[in-house]
Amino acid sequence: MADSFWSAVAPSALAGAGLCLLLERLLKPPVRPFRERPRAALAIHLGVWLGLFTCLLLVLQRPLFAASALLAGMLFLVLVSNAKYHALREPFIFQDFEYFSDVFKHPRLYLPFLGAGKAALAVLAFGGAVYAGLALEESLLLALSVGDFLTGSAMLALAAGLVLWWAARSKLVVTFEAANDLCRLGLLGAMWRYGEEELLPCPLRSPFDGGSAGSTNATNPSSGGATHLVVVQSESFFDPRRLDAGIRCEVLREFDALQAEAACSGQLEVAAWGANTVRTEFAFLSGLAGEGLGVHRFNPYRRLARQGVATLASFLQARGYRTLCVHPYAASFYDRHKVFPRLGFDEFIDIRSFAGAARSGPYVGDLAVAEKVCSLLKSASEQPLFVFVISMENHGPLHLEKVRPDEAERFYSRPPPAGCDELTIYLRHLRNADRMAGMLRAGLEALPGRSGLCWYGDHVPIMPDVYRTLGAPAGQTDYFIWRKNGQPKPGIRRDLKVEDLGSLFLQEMGLLTAQSLPSSSARASTVC
Repeated sequence: MADSFWSAVAPSALAGAGLCLLLERLLKPPVRPFRERPRAALAIHLGVWLGLFTCLLLVLQRPLFAASALLAGMLFLVLVSNAKYHALREPFIFQDFEYFSDVFKHPRLYLPFLGAGKAALAVLAFGGAVYAGLALEESLLLALSVGDFLTGSAMLALAAGLVLWWAARSKLVVTFEAANDLCRLGLLGAMWRYGEEELLPCPLRSPFDGGSAGSTNATNPSSGGATHLVVVQSESFFDPRRLDAGIRCEVLREFDALQAEAACSGQLEVAAWGANTVRTEFAFLSGLAGEGLGVHRFNPYRRLARQGVATLASFLQARGYRTLCVHPYAASFYDRHKVFPRLGFDEFIDIRSFAGAARSGPYVGDLAVAEKVCSLLKSASEQPLFVFVISMENHGPLHLEKVRPDEAERFYSRPPPAGCDELTIYLRHLRNADRMAGMLRAGLEALPGRSGLCWYGDHVPIMPDVYRTLGAPAGQTDYFIWRKNGQPKPGIRRDLKVEDLGSLFLQEMGLLTAQSLPSSSARASTVC
């Protein structure tokens, strides 16, 4: 009866593994032909396929159904990967599986980028798999005993395990340049290796570990009160006037004024392009560069941050600050409600505190967020306050919104090129971000004592049609560090990496000495 099992199962299992390799040829960027890949990468492909096939076979008891369903799933991954690469210049990776549950919780953030046509193709593929399995195939248990079926399945699972064990011995190198690893190893090979890498230990030493306070106290009676600090991570904020000189300067009037008075300002090299806010967010808070985090650079909140990491927030918390995060969205997004207490935050103020707040587009508007922060500052006691703001208004997809009749004249000194509707919508929200910066400045100026505002963008926005017309930005965003009654440094621009911005902010506020920070080379040697 063993021969009956293998004769029934082997054709579907092996043909499916081969067709899966062919499906990978649809990927963007293109993968290497299987003949040019390392043998271990092909072994991983086969082992993963056989393992998943065995699991489905145990449930469905129909080998053709199991293979068809897996191929439909593979097609879906290819479509998702291509959509992600088109929007974010990065293919699908193992860490992205976490977002599948977020699709159901926050569909607007994800589904529009896949597109109706691709979603329909995936549904048709799964429908075809179900039809092939149920209409064209009978259960193996009609021809085999339960014992023979389970024995054969166990042998198939053992074969998958042995193939993966052999592949693991070669320790295939990954560069953590996702597109490069995909091209060399294929989709299944790259995902498997990224999953393996995530399980390895990654010791951390943040520059905020044991950093010494500067000469200025957080609460200074001679200055008339506490030194309150506000940091704004502004959603998709950058200066789009670099793309089109026809954009009116008034769009960023407050930002220009704050930059003119800033202690420091310039362009910021961030850890993300188009999305993946938490990469930039973690780099700012921890002071750790992504290239030192291994595979955790893609989503440091999945595992790495949960072990507890010294951050700018924990540094201030240890020096008497009350540390707050304000984010007008669900605190459970990216599991921030679990991660942020480990990063040194006393309280997370999320969407529940914005009931009835004014929206601009689908999200809580930046002006409502500014009002909330100003209210927190007004009600602050003698205890100094650190507020970290993660705004939401300018989050895409921008193409789901419509341009209003008067906006071209309001935002441009000359008509924008055709195909730039997303840019016009972006400017609408950017103008509100600019007003938010002005409101925060006014709120801080109204307080006694010293205070400071640090503002930066997490990444450039997703506007593929605009970039095809005007050219794509390199990815740098913009920042400034403003101090109440501080001495501006006009005409001096200082471009930074985001992991250095938090330390610089504390130095400019007199709360951290440069001598207490480990050097860049020392930092790099302490991380994985």
